[in-house]
Amino acid sequence: MLTGLHGDRPGGWIVAAQQAGLPGITSFANGLTRDMDAVTAGLTLPHSSGPVEGNVNRIKMLKRQMYGRAGFDLLRKRVLLAY
Repeated sequence: MLTGLHGDRPGGWIVAAQQAGLPGITSFANGLTRDMDAVTAGLTLPHSSGPVEGNVNRIKMLKRQMYGRAGFDLLRKRVLLAY
């Protein structure tokens, strides 16, 4: 479903997950049914937030490396000069 962009398939999986009786899986499946439009769009449309998440992850890593060493000015320089 995820790699093939098959947004029409999660219905059967959700029903099976709700009937499985596992608390974590059932709760997750119930959450998916509450926002089925977003789930279908996420599994159908080719858009991805991967590049944005990668940049956020990189900036957080830089921030952790510099913890307690300097202020915002040095962090800003490291982020901007990395490219």
